[in-house]
Amino acid sequence: MDGGAAYLGFVFFPRSPRNVTPERAAELTRHVPKYMATVAVVVDASDAELDALFAKFRPDFIQLHGKESPARAWEIKGKYGAHVIKAATVRTGDDIAGAMAYINAVDMLLFDAKAPEAEGFLPGGNGLRFDWNLLRGREFPLPWILSGGLRVDNVREAVRLTAAQIVDVSSSLESEPGIKDPELVRAFLDETRQLS
Repeated sequence: MDGGAAYLGFVFFPRSPRNVTPERAAELTRHVPKYMATVAVVVDASDAELDALFAKFRPDFIQLHGKESPARAWEIKGKYGAHVIKAATVRTGDDIAGAMAYINAVDMLLFDAKAPEAEGFLPGGNGLRFDWNLLRGREFPLPWILSGGLRVDNVREAVRLTAAQIVDVSSSLESEPGIKDPELVRAFLDETRQLS
């Protein structure tokens, strides 16, 4: 955990190969340093699902990766007391403009590639990228995260084009779906450290 990561995410979505239980997330974060924030990634989670999650695991952030409305995001933020990240899936500039509806309801935005409407694709974590030029020169009134298709060999270009201050990566650092490769993780952290 000394590689420089600032956030540690856990996926709570049964269809994902990265899905974990709240009990497992609590166990894995027992020795996480205080400077590293924990993130619970959920997809259209009900109150009952969030209640069960928070009964066992207390993340610093909830990342909403479904079709949650701004009102739902605000409701979750108030009820659970965690910071909220809303993932906006992007294919065109209109998708980025649509994310502005959330600026008063969440603490951060995350821009990820929109998955094809085909069977087998998840709401995120597909290793797909969108046209990063869509973010070039844009400013937002709250912090934002770049995600989608980032790898060791392209994160430098992605940050140069978008001026992203925070990047999110998952599937490209795996030896197989759901299994992180320590060498790829280390290489990605080394590359991103050189960008700061």
